Amino acid sequence: METGQVVQKYMKVADVWPQISSVLSPPQSEAELDRLIEFCDYLMDQTGGDKNHPLMGLLDIVGTLISEFERENIPEPEGTPIGCLSYLMEEHGLKPEDMTELGTPDVVSEILSGQRELDKNQIKALGRRFGCSPAIFI
Repeated sequence: METGQVVQKYMKVADVWPQISSVLSPPQSEAELDRLIEFCDYLMDQTGGDKNHPLMGLLDIVGTLISEFERENIPEPEGTPIGCLSYLMEEHGLKPEDMTELGTPDVVSEILSGQRELDKNQIKALGRRFGCSPAIFI
């Protein structure tokens, strides 16, 4: 692609920026964060996990804005790994059946009750899901 074509694409983005800037700006409050998370959920539904979907770049940007706000404004929970998991699930309104990266709802219940320990893959998946250090689940 020639330089002129690239510049024209950027100019198109600049033209629509005033209309979309409120959605793609770093959140300044928890209410703005909640709206951004809602938009992120919408984008995740639209992309369906397809890494080649045209909206995947936008999803990455929105995810970064959410992560940065949470990193700067929401302290990571302290306590036992299971206590942290329980806290994060409650904060995000999640039930055992929502935690598919851990396994079946029965497996999640066993983990939450202390009958089963988290394995390395589950710990990594929880860090990705909640945008936090996997170390809090060790």
